[in-house]
Amino acid sequence: MTSAGKLASTVYEEANAFTSYFHLRDINEDLQRRNASLEAEVIGLRHQLRSYRESSYADSMTVTEVLNPYSFIIAHVINNSITRPYNYITIEKGELDGIKPEMGVVDQNGVVGIVNIVAPHSSRIISLLNPNFRLSCRVKGSDSFGSLVWDGRTYEEAVLEELPKHTVFKQGDTIVTSGYSAVFPEGIPVGTVIGKARDANDNFFTLRVKLLTDFSQLSTVRIISNALKEEIEKVETEALYEDSKTN
Repeated sequence: MTSAGKLASTVYEEANAFTSYFHLRDINEDLQRRNASLEAEVIGLRHQLRSYRESSYADSMTVTEVLNPYSFIIAHVINNSITRPYNYITIEKGELDGIKPEMGVVDQNGVVGIVNIVAPHSSRIISLLNPNFRLSCRVKGSDSFGSLVWDGRTYEEAVLEELPKHTVFKQGDTIVTSGYSAVFPEGIPVGTVIGKARDANDNFFTLRVKLLTDFSQLSTVRIISNALKEEIEKVETEALYEDSKTN
């Protein structure tokens, strides 16, 4: 009887363990289903939050009469370099979102760069921190303009070259876009004057400029779409063609 009791106890324990194993497996499967559901909900909330942020960001834009011909596409930065000799930025929107090459890019502080390569769902931007990108700018309140270019020293500064000698400026003055292109509207802030750089040409100034955009914290940008850009380029191309025929 003792041996039979021990055998029965062992059988019951094994049976209970076997039953518990399948019960635990069911519990684990249920937990995994719950986790998957929660993860899907979190992803949905993240997309919703991003949508709210984009809407809030777009609503915060100040649209003046100068910006009337322009509309904006909000995009998020997914890759950004600031320490290379030639820096680029990648965003998660592309041709299917209405982005085209040679569109200007800004953030809430100032100029970021210009679109140069577009794929269906992503685009690459030539950063302002790239010597290949030159931006026509002027000192705010002055009609004189020069070319802003990155000299590779630091991601926080650039230089404004070829500024006519008669230009009046002082430290702290704001540098803005000149508007002499179909890419950027006139008057977009770019930076502030922090000093005069040495210039080999006595007829021009070169100014050191503190950039307003913090490229080390770049996350959300605006791509500028100019409805009149194609029309302007067409007129300029036809004018060049007529000049060539005359000559």
